Amino acid sequence: MQYFWILILFPLVGALLNVIFGNRFSPKISAWLSCSASGLSFLVALNTFWEFLHLPVDERIIKQHLFTWIQSGNFVAEFSFLLDPLSMVMILIVTGIGLLIHLYSVEYMIGDNGYHRYFAYLNLFIFMMSLLILADNYLLMFVGWEGVGLCSYLLIGHYLDKKSAGDAAKKAFVVNRIGDVGFILGIFLIFTAFGSVNYLKVFETVSHRFPQPIEGFGILGTITLLLFIGTTGKSAQFPLYIWLPNAMEGPTPVSALIHAATMVTAGIYVIVRSVALYSRAPDTLAIIALVGTFTALLAAMMALVQEDIKKVLAYSTISQLGYMFLAVGVGAFSAGIFHLLTHAFFKALLFLGAGSVILALHHEQNLFKMGGLRKRLKITFYTMWIATLAISGIPFFSGFFSKDEILWKVFNSGLYGGTLLWSIGILVASLTACYMFRLMFLTFHGQEKWNPHNTNPSHFKKTSSFIKLPLIVLAFFSLVAGYIGLPGYLGTHRLAEFLAPSLRYQYFPQITSAVRQEHLFQELSLTIIAILGTLIGIAIAYELYMKDIQITHVLVSRFSSLYKIVHGKFFIDELYDLILVQPIKKGTQIVLWQNVENKVIDGMVNGTASTLQVWSHKIKRIQSGYIRTYAAWILTGTILISLYYYWMFNS
Repeated sequence: MQYFWILILFPLVGALLNVIFGNRFSPKISAWLSCSASGLSFLVALNTFWEFLHLPVDERIIKQHLFTWIQSGNFVAEFSFLLDPLSMVMILIVTGIGLLIHLYSVEYMIGDNGYHRYFAYLNLFIFMMSLLILADNYLLMFVGWEGVGLCSYLLIGHYLDKKSAGDAAKKAFVVNRIGDVGFILGIFLIFTAFGSVNYLKVFETVSHRFPQPIEGFGILGTITLLLFIGTTGKSAQFPLYIWLPNAMEGPTPVSALIHAATMVTAGIYVIVRSVALYSRAPDTLAIIALVGTFTALLAAMMALVQEDIKKVLAYSTISQLGYMFLAVGVGAFSAGIFHLLTHAFFKALLFLGAGSVILALHHEQNLFKMGGLRKRLKITFYTMWIATLAISGIPFFSGFFSKDEILWKVFNSGLYGGTLLWSIGILVASLTACYMFRLMFLTFHGQEKWNPHNTNPSHFKKTSSFIKLPLIVLAFFSLVAGYIGLPGYLGTHRLAEFLAPSLRYQYFPQITSAVRQEHLFQELSLTIIAILGTLIGIAIAYELYMKDIQITHVLVSRFSSLYKIVHGKFFIDELYDLILVQPIKKGTQIVLWQNVENKVIDGMVNGTASTLQVWSHKIKRIQSGYIRTYAAWILTGTILISLYYYWMFNS
């Protein structure tokens, strides 16, 4: 058990081998080296989990110290790892889904010029995400945090000859750095306030110094707000969500790994990991709940009108992450992790299913150029429908249970405006069902529109078992994963009980199964309302995109102004460009370039050179070559020296 940390080494070794020797490897060797490294990591995680389950509950906090990393004065940062129920759940998600995506990529990326480079980055990403999860202190976690951002940049910009991919990678990198400024300031403040960056030491200190929640933005409020700013970047929340839709320029498996199952969930992980801080900062939690709710609604509305299959899923991811932030914002930390878990399965499945469709149609991504694919992509069709039913909250698929718990806890949070937040949550659930069924209807039903020349179906490309196997496995978990968190009217919430040791420092008492039994009627009533909202969304999608698509064209024409606003993503990117990007760009050109660089820096350099040149021309005249000139200088010097000594001895 003490060697659990070696699971992070396998993907690191795989990445290094592909970087150093990749050009000498065949594509097959590069792929299987990377897949083997990821597979070994997952096997170690599974074995660790099996041993973990046999430990007594109070012993499920395991720390492994390797060496002292930084020691300066009273600051100490150890290179140590922490395994507890929270990190156990996260590492299983990362390594398990990571392995499936590696296998999927073997077929999807075949023929790509950067095949070995792609798998090296994929392995490196698994290493960095594992480091982020298993670190036992904020500073080491920040190394993994930044490493994940770097890998995201490399993978999004994988297609080197595609300008849009390069632009998307730079946008993701810059936007995440904005959030990371707040994050690193939060870490500095943690050390200043509590004298350590080690999780357990900080949490114990906080629980003793702050036995009650602190109103206002004191030290805890400031720290938690700064950390939250960092999470809005990684987890794509308003206002720093704008990078994620553009990140779809990268390969589709990258979208599944980074933007569905791992990187974007890092923000949720950090908040739940820091439960001792956040549960005592109610004002920050209220902000998180409001931002999460607003983001969920905004992104769901945008997803309704997207024409690119991957863009629909991108905005869906932003919306679902908003749901998770809403959960942790009302103190339902285990519910946030529960939805993170179920979302990882069905969203990864949706992205990989979309990749199967894109690959089959020779990289066509426009929904309105698809249709009728259910007969030709049967496994993709059935598995994506399972994922769609799960994300839509249909009983009794995985997403139903996690979404239901979030909505119930939001309703009972006691937060001012909690009922309004719950109502918006119901609306978002309805919109989710609508845009997901729209996607499925346009992709798999109706007439075949994918053959651009209306000729022989040989245009269609078949997919292999490397594509199908991950879809089947993810579909299975999209179906059954929710049963580890049953509502009170059906059974026991085993995930919440499993996570309890990791949440022991939280101020809010956890809602036990016994408490939930007392609210069975209320919980069941809220569930029925949520189901009705979902069914309304499905009915609207069926009416507009399955029964008579002409109605859609009529509505678009009638409400053209509103449609342009929503289809234009509320012009938020353009607004950022107008009020932030262009002023900064022009300001740097005028102030930094034209004045500071050209006039000050270049002026100093050029001025020094000009001055020396002028004086050198004057001084060189001394070397005239005439003896009488040299004799005159010698005589002048002798006179001046004599006068100096005369003055010194007679003063």
